[in-house]
Amino acid sequence: MPAPSASPAPSTPSAPSASPAPSASTAASVGALRRDPRPRVIELRLSAFARHRGAAFPVGQVTLLTGPSGSGKSAVLAAYEALARLGGGAPLAEVFPDPGALVPERARPDAQRRRGFRIGCTADGAEGPVRLDVAVQAEPELRIVGERLTAGGLVLLETALRDPGRRAVQAAWHTAGTAPVTRAPLPDDRLGTALLPLRVAGKTDGQRQVLAAAEQMVVALRSVFPCDPRPERMRAPVLTGSGRLLRGCDNLADVLWRTRAECGRRHGLLVDAVRTGCAGPVTDLLAEPLGDGTVRALLDRGDGHRTELARLGDGELRYLALALVLFTGPGVLEVDAPGEVPDAMRGLTVLADGFDRCLDPCQRTGLLRTAALMGERGHIRFVGAVSDASWAAGTEAITVVHLEA
Repeated sequence: MPAPSASPAPSTPSAPSASPAPSASTAASVGALRRDPRPRVIELRLSAFARHRGAAFPVGQVTLLTGPSGSGKSAVLAAYEALARLGGGAPLAEVFPDPGALVPERARPDAQRRRGFRIGCTADGAEGPVRLDVAVQAEPELRIVGERLTAGGLVLLETALRDPGRRAVQAAWHTAGTAPVTRAPLPDDRLGTALLPLRVAGKTDGQRQVLAAAEQMVVALRSVFPCDPRPERMRAPVLTGSGRLLRGCDNLADVLWRTRAECGRRHGLLVDAVRTGCAGPVTDLLAEPLGDGTVRALLDRGDGHRTELARLGDGELRYLALALVLFTGPGVLEVDAPGEVPDAMRGLTVLADGFDRCLDPCQRTGLLRTAALMGERGHIRFVGAVSDASWAAGTEAITVVHLEA
């Protein structure tokens, strides 16, 4: 398929022509000072995945994937989620329960009847851009058959399937000691990059470079929250539990019961957003226990009347749920956040397929502005799929990626 095109909203202004060009050393030092140390994915690559071949997609603070039905927007988000789960250490079979469906339709098996797919990404951060590419065999049996982690043109980790009869791949990682690389087998059902901290000693500069790049990649991939609010599941009271929001937002009332008391400032911002996206007056958004172990969510209308969420329309419920996600953080969402990493070095990426489904123009524009605002503050990154992004044209800090059927 043709390569997607991307149109980041505002272009970076060029320096005035009268200003002298900085020296190479000055430019390098300024770039180092300005580099955001927080690991983040800046590109997705679908070399051969579902309907995509040789495709690369830029990822900004707020990214909209747009294109007609069948252009592969959902596949891009699925690949991102899969990489995130692999980065968290999930086994291959759990990440890809139906791997055959992800093999490109016209892909021909080789002489050993093998077919598969290839995905990858680039994560930027304190170590600079780090690339990860993974080759997965889907048939006749599911396994990782190749993986490569690179930075600055240097291969830091490379794995390959040498013996199909063994459930392992042969791995080689950069050492730069008495031996240039260290070789050892790794399991063929886990991402090798996520296992490196358990295998690399960190005694040489080369080994420390490998560990730093692997950590940057893993931290960038974790803390991903795929979100697809389901209004039909949000209307009924729910049992009180952990207070961590599920991807379908079924337990929104339980989460409100927790968050309303924990952070008054963010709750106030959420109420302001709900006031814009829901019909009628809104003075508060609250949860009410019912005495049977369940809790329900309500809109306070300010005149002594409260409206149950069951009475809201699908668009209002989706808007409310997405606004809650944008104003909260990893501690409130059902995500695999790296707890050993300081909060200041972590980010949250929200994936929203069918982002604008059921939303009116005011609701979708308001949510996009909220996502951009939270992105500027460093709280969140957002990737959403929409059929048409013309309404977002001209919005600052938005990267629009156009896909073709």
